[in-house]
Amino acid sequence: MKIEKILIANRGEIAVRVIRTCRELGITPVAVYSEADRQALHVLQAQEAVEIGPAAPLESYLNIERIITAAKERKCQAVHPGYGFLSENAQFARRCQEEGLIFIGPSAEAMEMVGDKLTARETMRKAGVPITPGAEIHGDDWPALRSIAETVGYPLMVKASAGGGGKGMRIVHTPEQLQAAVEAGRREAKSAFGNATVYIEKYLQKPRHVEFQVLADQHGNVVHLFERECSIQRRHQKIIEETPSPALYAQLRRQMGETACRVMEAVGYNNAGTVEFLLDEEKNFYFLEVNARIQVEHPVTELVAGVDLVKEQIRIAEGEPLHFQQADLVQRGCAIECRIYAEDPENNFFTSIGTVHLVKEPQGPGVRCDSGIYSGLEITHHYDPILAKLITWADDRESARKRMIAALSDYVILGVKTPIPFLKAVLEHPAFIEGDLHTGFIPQHFPDWSPRADADLLPLALAAAAVSSEVRKQASTGAANSRLDSPWQTIGAWDMFGKRK
Repeated sequence: MKIEKILIANRGEIAVRVIRTCRELGITPVAVYSEADRQALHVLQAQEAVEIGPAAPLESYLNIERIITAAKERKCQAVHPGYGFLSENAQFARRCQEEGLIFIGPSAEAMEMVGDKLTARETMRKAGVPITPGAEIHGDDWPALRSIAETVGYPLMVKASAGGGGKGMRIVHTPEQLQAAVEAGRREAKSAFGNATVYIEKYLQKPRHVEFQVLADQHGNVVHLFERECSIQRRHQKIIEETPSPALYAQLRRQMGETACRVMEAVGYNNAGTVEFLLDEEKNFYFLEVNARIQVEHPVTELVAGVDLVKEQIRIAEGEPLHFQQADLVQRGCAIECRIYAEDPENNFFTSIGTVHLVKEPQGPGVRCDSGIYSGLEITHHYDPILAKLITWADDRESARKRMIAALSDYVILGVKTPIPFLKAVLEHPAFIEGDLHTGFIPQHFPDWSPRADADLLPLALAAAAVSSEVRKQASTGAANSRLDSPWQTIGAWDMFGKRK
């Protein structure tokens, strides 16, 4: 079936990303938005947009019935869930099917097997795929739960059964920490995914996080598009990803890729998905989970494999077979992605909210920016603080790394804090340059990081201060004209050396 209209059940940069591919395919994109997102970029770029409720995710982006109703009222044939929110919710996929809507993702049955991390672990165990020791957590019988945890062994990880993105995850080193970690994980999982179920698994010391992108059509064809190294994480959230992984050699890559495809074949998976592994220092790999959706970090795969993954998602959903085989796919060059969050690196990376007064995105050969912001957008506390993703490509890893540092240096966001200086520091660290990566990289090398004073940033700081001052002045005077001057009008005339004229 040819899809002509898609409702995008998401927000921010991923919604903008899907809109872009819809336009290329001649498909009408329909955005949904909460009351807080009325002026969001994805709303402004979509040809049609529907308000679906208050700011709270449970009342809008996690409200299945409101999204289904919006899709039917706008006569959409399909729904793209993006990542996060309802993207791995089997009930949502099933409701779409019941209402005659194509869900651009795996079937509800496959999602139930892999989207829920506990079910996926059991499926992989039966299929003979290596997994880390772990156990499901039920109820509040804390003595019994501590006994289960002792069997798994400390240190261990509390993880949300539904969803991903680091939500609901806690490292537990001692029995005394278990109850607080489980309760906190449940609260966060419930808020993020509408499902409070958590489980525990053995926490490996200094593993690499390596995942394989997989595409599977409705005709039994399954291919992988190679790996992504996702070991640079802060608070269990990926912040820098790259491909190829510096740790893999040809035989190991082939073995892990074949295992990833076997995982998907075992559950009858279709559409795009990611099989995640932990790789220990002896190059043993263990199944971690399946992400039954498009990933935040999918652009690095697109740049190296030369495949538009969102386009392939739509084609698969239309019933088309994959138009390439495994032997047709090769890795060309290297790509690195940095996630740009609204976070204050000088204040323990707490979410930074406020108005984005100015955005200047880097450009140039081998530079891509997937963004969900624009100058004048208000950043609130209601949702994940990701603003954009910056991706660079080059013939080799070192060239891609240097290109990323240059691109970050050219990236200007005024009005909210971002971790751009921190990302540059990570990329410049000798261990990163050597490819000596693991999931504990940030705690080991940057336990007390703070940005260095840099004299050449003074003009930028002055500009930001001037803009903020003018915004406060206009807001306090309640001017009849609520449209703010542009930042360049506000800060006045500057010469090329950063000096005010």
